[in-house]
Amino acid sequence: MTSEIADMASLKDDKLRIRELVDNWVIWRDAGFWEKFRTVWQDDGRMMATWTQGTADEFIAMNRQGWDKGVSILHFLGACSVEVSGDRAVSQTKMTISQRAKVHDVLVDVVCTGRFYDFWERRAGAWGLCLRQPIYEKDRMDPVDPAARVELDPEILARFPEGYRHLAYLQSSIGYPVKSDMPGLKGDKVASLYATGEEWLAGRGIEWETHRWGM
Repeated sequence: MTSEIADMASLKDDKLRIRELVDNWVIWRDAGFWEKFRTVWQDDGRMMATWTQGTADEFIAMNRQGWDKGVSILHFLGACSVEVSGDRAVSQTKMTISQRAKVHDVLVDVVCTGRFYDFWERRAGAWGLCLRQPIYEKDRMDPVDPAARVELDPEILARFPEGYRHLAYLQSSIGYPVKSDMPGLKGDKVASLYATGEEWLAGRGIEWETHRWGM
């Protein structure tokens, strides 16, 4: 019984630590605390965003550039589920991404709702993020001025998946190359992501978007 209690306490501590890192990611990224933000990631950590995909260091560099140019992207978090298996874990966190920019000379806010799907590993006693793959479930675009009206090109809008097409429209309009096959609420891509998460928890090597861990 004592051993079971200790195991439960250890599992709880692991989940709390991972949730703390999930929270730190949002606070430190949105505040521009780049040195602190780097500590959330493992050395080989990677970020898959609509507008950039690459290593943690590349992601931070891109964010610094956007920050200096006045790019406005904010994140808000909701419920979080964490599965731990030994020194590996997968977490899913409800989130919204909010970005403000001009589209066709009209200042708009885009709000995208989804989940952060995260792959974690404990190395040298410390948890760190190996891979973050957002799941994009739905989004919308609204003029900041309620009296304003923005006319979107339906052909451009239709190029992107339903879960983030307004976000992609905005990001492509300000010059970012937007990835067009991100996971959504349903479909083969998100099913593949879930399967990869199960492989990770089982202690196997994984591959996601041509990058490998544990192989």
